Amino acid sequence: MNIFDIMGPIMVGPSSSHTAGAARIGRITRRLLGSQPVRAELLLHGSFAATGAGHGTDRALVAGLLGMRPDDARLPRSFELASQAGLELTLGKTVLRGAHPNTVLLRVEDAGGKRLEVVASSLGGGRVQVCSIDGLEARFTGDLPTLIIRNQDQPGMVAEVTGVLSRRRVNIATMQLYRDIRGGLAVMVIESDQPIWAAAVEELRACPGIDRVTYLGMEEEE
Repeated sequence: MNIFDIMGPIMVGPSSSHTAGAARIGRITRRLLGSQPVRAELLLHGSFAATGAGHGTDRALVAGLLGMRPDDARLPRSFELASQAGLELTLGKTVLRGAHPNTVLLRVEDAGGKRLEVVASSLGGGRVQVCSIDGLEARFTGDLPTLIIRNQDQPGMVAEVTGVLSRRRVNIATMQLYRDIRGGLAVMVIESDQPIWAAAVEELRACPGIDRVTYLGMEEEE
């Protein structure tokens, strides 16, 4: 246990799970999209849906989508700032089977028409977990530099990816593999011990069979 576990995150309150965690989820979703969303649908589940309004969960999620960190003093004004930024919001509730009580489904779209769907949970103390991306399971926290690679489910893809990272001297901390159906679309989630070179990301994007590579660096790098 460290001091962060005892004291919690530096944040605009009132709740580390419903406010700080929600802001982190919004910010991670924005980083995964890779641009400022112009439309966002936020569907709250469980405790988020029941008590989120009082804890500012909806405002914190929107603040994160605008790029704010949990300790940003502007967080309570996020709806106003979203309107000024041209971000169209749809807020609602949903029921997600088997999901953590503090979970949200976000559907976002940028000005170029790029869309993204993310399901993520706030685990307490400001910690979060992304549960799925565009309907495919992909569990990671964003606490380490992370690659999310969407590829065709075919032989040799794991070797291709790990070969690129080995040549670029990237040490893999964890690696998870998911797929929808055999021979369909698969997802690799790779967390590393150090920031991943931009050249490595571009080399991966050029590999046959890889549809999309998203790099989620540490927030301190940004």
